[in-house]
Amino acid sequence: MILEVQHVKKVFGSKLVLDDVSFTLDAGECLGIVGLSGGGKSTLAKIIARLIPSDGGKIFLCGEDITHATGNDFYRNMQMIFQTPEDSFNPRRTLGASIAEPIKNFLGKDNLSGRVAELLEEVGLPAAYAERYPREVSGGECQRTAIARAISINPKLLICDEATSALDVTIQAQIIALIKKLCVERNIACLFITHDLALLTRLADRVLVLEEAHLKTLDESKFKEALQWSI
Repeated sequence: MILEVQHVKKVFGSKLVLDDVSFTLDAGECLGIVGLSGGGKSTLAKIIARLIPSDGGKIFLCGEDITHATGNDFYRNMQMIFQTPEDSFNPRRTLGASIAEPIKNFLGKDNLSGRVAELLEEVGLPAAYAERYPREVSGGECQRTAIARAISINPKLLICDEATSALDVTIQAQIIALIKKLCVERNIACLFITHDLALLTRLADRVLVLEEAHLKTLDESKFKEALQWSI
């Protein structure tokens, strides 16, 4: 088991955002979490990624309790892809330098340029893109670069928080196909959070619905209906 979330709770002021949220995620599996905007999906992602604290419950990553973990060591096994990739890159650094940063931090500095080139090619971009800046590429290309950076240290878990919602429909389909391919080939567990159920029909092995601060298993008939509309 890669990820185990046990009875997580989060309160903002007087609003209960997450209440007794529990689920598990295995290697190579993609779990989709869907819900309305503002319903707590991104809050859940940030709690798992230790960007904000929970108000109860526990989180285990690769068997280790990271609920109150400090430092960056656990990010060796967990990486995140955000909704607007441009905002996650330093505009003053080349794309190659940004991809290389986690490699240097966790895997060492040997053959950095060669490893960056291989990663760019793996996500469908020419190696020459390493010399470009975020402002010089399209949204889809920037998201592909963000994926290359995320997989650069061979994480066990990939968290995608609305990773395609800022892209047009054609590019969305390409990015979804890329994420699925990489997760299968690299045996990465993927937590894909979105408000678009139809997207998950192309990617997710299981789907949970976040509704009124609780996670519920998606009704099979609704999933089949979404699949019909997505074809």
